[in-house]
Amino acid sequence: MNYGIAVRLQAPMGETVERVRAALAEQGFGVLTEIDVQATLKSKLGEETEPYLILGACNPQLAHRALGVDRRIGMLLPCNVVVRADGDSTVVEALDPQVMVTVPKEPGLQPIADEALRRLRSALETIER
Repeated sequence: MNYGIAVRLQAPMGETVERVRAALAEQGFGVLTEIDVQATLKSKLGEETEPYLILGACNPQLAHRALGVDRRIGMLLPCNVVVRADGDSTVVEALDPQVMVTVPKEPGLQPIADEALRRLRSALETIER
């Protein structure tokens, strides 16, 4: 099952994270949370992993519309965007918002998911340039 959209960049992790933040902001998303998976696994389990960052991105207008349709949708928010090292490249992956509307099966969420997907795709296309 494909549940995300992704791009691969030949750019360092730090540079890619900054490009992702800027591209998300251009599409009206703010980053509400940031989880450094690499640091967490190292400190909690002593495990070594590749650089791996999860950004919790939220577009307030879209979130407001979705909450107006189904107050429980907050359990599926924000949109997670992963930035991770993969060999000599960096991968950026975003959860496809279409996946989120399959859970509550609420038809009123579909146009919101469509717009969120369009904006996330646009952000990922921007960072590829």
